[in-house]
Amino acid sequence: MKELYLMRHSQTLFNQLHRIQGASDSPLTQQGINDAKEVGAYFKQQGLTFDHAYSSTQERACDTLECITQQPYMRLKGLKEWNFGVFEGQSEQLNPKDDSKRHSYGDFFLQYGGESDLQVQQRMNETLTEIMNKPDHERVLVVSHGGACFMFLQKWLSYAEIQQRVTDFHNCCILKFTFEDNKFSFVKTLNVKKI
Repeated sequence: MKELYLMRHSQTLFNQLHRIQGASDSPLTQQGINDAKEVGAYFKQQGLTFDHAYSSTQERACDTLECITQQPYMRLKGLKEWNFGVFEGQSEQLNPKDDSKRHSYGDFFLQYGGESDLQVQQRMNETLTEIMNKPDHERVLVVSHGGACFMFLQKWLSYAEIQQRVTDFHNCCILKFTFEDNKFSFVKTLNVKKI
């Protein structure tokens, strides 16, 4: 059975400043660099190697991956963060309340030039399925983003299951899935800082 290690990028300046960071980008903080290197050291210590590595095209994800491993990797637009339209770079206090049925921002950002939750979910699922269906992709590392990873999780787990099973969803957390017959099964969350 194939394995996907889907990781959220390290801490960035906008994370630290509590700014909305989707299509816009900001650099990793020193803490972010240190945390990503710690993940790399953990993988090495565990003897965990990857057939292939992928990253979102955004700098914060690429930089995270480059701190973890020296192996070549491919950048894909399908792994990018949710686009928040005109809210990009603004204070996180401007984020709307979650849609109580969809447990996300729903369609809110569409009217402001951004994406809906379901658009993000669809492109993440299509991109990750395509990656995992490639030959010699038995164990794959992918670095993406908080919103994008959360929407992917919601494709394969109910909201109640996410609340129960995904106990930590901070920067640098790793979501482990197995993949078989075009289906992803959530295994566990790896939080290297707590291991």
